[in-house]
Amino acid sequence: MAMSDPISELLPIRTISALTGVNAITLRAWERRYGLITPERTPKGHRLYTHHHVEEIRRVIALVERGVPISRVREVIEAQRPTQAQTGGPWQEYLQRMMAAVARFDEPELDRIYDEALSVHAIDNLTRKLVLPMLAHLGERWKDVDGAIAEEHFFATYLRSKLGARLQHRMRYAEGPRLVAACTAGEHHEIGLLLFALEAGEAGLRTTLLGADTPLTDVAIAQRRSRSDAIVLSSSVDPAPRLLETALPRLVDEAEVPVFVGGTTSIRFRHAITSAGAIPLGTDLEAGVRLLKRTLAKKGSNK
Repeated sequence: MAMSDPISELLPIRTISALTGVNAITLRAWERRYGLITPERTPKGHRLYTHHHVEEIRRVIALVERGVPISRVREVIEAQRPTQAQTGGPWQEYLQRMMAAVARFDEPELDRIYDEALSVHAIDNLTRKLVLPMLAHLGERWKDVDGAIAEEHFFATYLRSKLGARLQHRMRYAEGPRLVAACTAGEHHEIGLLLFALEAGEAGLRTTLLGADTPLTDVAIAQRRSRSDAIVLSSSVDPAPRLLETALPRLVDEAEVPVFVGGTTSIRFRHAITSAGAIPLGTDLEAGVRLLKRTLAKKGSNK
C-alpha cells in the first residue's frame, strides 16, 4: 500500500482534535476571537489543517498550561519570534566561530566556544539558538562543500560526548517514568535523540538509550526487559520500506505501553504514524516531552 504525500496532507478539524486533544469548538473560538490557528478553507468553507497547525496548537497549549491567558497568547507568540537583531548578535557570532573551528577540525577551540556560550546563557537557549542551527547548517553544506560530511561527523562526535556527559549526570537524579528510546532502522544521526533524552531528564523522566539504527524488534525486547513505561523512536529520514506500514503497527500491537515517534519523520508522515497507533511528537523537544507526560499521566489515571 503506497503512502500519500505527507507534506501536502490537509486534515479536517475532527482529526486535528484527535491529534491535539483540543475540541473543535475551542479551535474555532481560538480562530474567531483571538486570531490563533488560521486554517485553510475548502470551497464550501470547511476548515483544513496541516502538520504545521498541529505544532502551533501544541505551542498554544503549552503557553496556556504555563498560565498565559488565552487572550494574550498571540501577543506572547509574536514577542517570542526572533527579530533581525536577535538572529544576529552573540548567537550569530558563536555560530560563525564554531563553523570556523569545525572547518579546521579544531576541537580545543570548539570546546572553548561551547563553554564560553554556556557560561553566560541557559542550556536550553544554547540548544535552540546555537546547537540546532549549527546542526542544520552543517547538514546542508554536504551538497556544495568538499569535506562537509567529515565536518558534520566531527561536530556530531564532539556533541555526542558533551551531551552524553550531561545526560549521565542528569539521569542520576531522575525518578519519574522510564522510557526506552532509539533511532529507527536507517537513522544514523542520534543527536536529536540525545537532545530529547536531556529534555525528558529535565522533566524528571528516565531514559534508556539504544542509539542509532535500531530494529523495532530489538526495541520491543529492551522495553519488556527494562519494564519501561513508554517507547520513543526518533527519525529524520524517509522510513525504511514497510517500517510504518508493518513494523510500527506490529510494535504498537505487541507493546503494552504507548509508542511515540519524534523527529521530522513524525511531521512528514504523521498520518501513517497515527494510523499505526503510535503518537507523533513533532520536532519541538519541550512540547514533545509535555505530550508524552500527559499521555502517561492519563494512562496511569485510567488504570
